[in-house]
Amino acid sequence: MVEPVALGALALDAALGWPEPLYRRIGHPVGGFARIIGMCETRWNQPHRSARFRRRAGVAGMLALILASGGAAFAAEQAIRALAGPWAWLPLAFAAWPALAQRSLYEHYRPVERALASGDLPAARQAVSWIVGRDTAALDAPGTARAGIESLAESFCDGVIAPLFWLLALGLPGAWIYKAINTADSLIGHPEEPLRDYGWAAARIDDAANLIPSRLSAVLICLAGAGGWRVLWRDHGRHASPNAGWPEAAMAGTLGIRLAGPVRYDGVLSPKPWIGEGAEADAGAMARAGTVYLRACALAWIGAGGVAWLV
Repeated sequence: MVEPVALGALALDAALGWPEPLYRRIGHPVGGFARIIGMCETRWNQPHRSARFRRRAGVAGMLALILASGGAAFAAEQAIRALAGPWAWLPLAFAAWPALAQRSLYEHYRPVERALASGDLPAARQAVSWIVGRDTAALDAPGTARAGIESLAESFCDGVIAPLFWLLALGLPGAWIYKAINTADSLIGHPEEPLRDYGWAAARIDDAANLIPSRLSAVLICLAGAGGWRVLWRDHGRHASPNAGWPEAAMAGTLGIRLAGPVRYDGVLSPKPWIGEGAEADAGAMARAGTVYLRACALAWIGAGGVAWLV
């Protein structure tokens, strides 16, 4: 039974997040994935290699990562069930807990909102630089608010709904395979050189892994915000990602603001289309987005509980 495991993991994450003392002492499990991904990339994604070799190496690297993460999680789950019997759900909840990020996402989001609300734009830019990849040094207040809200909406899928979905679907291996895939995408799944060919498999596998969770995330955001359906349906395809546009469009629609638009990465302007319509984002919109996020997390709890009841 994975359902009590999911509810236990959600409760642990909501109560504790990933405590800083624990992080300082042992790091976080995704750090292990990052080291493996980095070593493989350094070894196989070399400039003198052909594009075909690098693409095939990227596929092989992802298969190895999936087998290693899934195999380790499967072995751990079987050992826990054999040793703990009917109480296995509790240690399994502890094993699944680090795969979720409800609390840490919100804790990284709130400093941006507080700084904007107090009128401290430099502090808001500094805070948002920790959660987005775009250039932040010259962002104005609306741009800073948009960056924070977009990150919260997209990370609601990557950090909460997707690992929860795969935990419910495939147990502990599902959650940790997803985290490995998502970590690989964030590190190497880029369309620019020198990662275009080597990171192709990471990006495509992550797209597949988020196909259902991204749509679920959008539905939960619209339900939590009591609206946004029209903008969701109209604008979800305006994002370069086949998945990230769903939760972002849902959040833009339910808040009645514009998100996305032109942004700079490494000094280069990217002419992204706008998602949503209405007012500019500001600290007030950030506060409302935070409320929608918390409500959507609560709905995810209810959904996991509903699955447990049905089973």
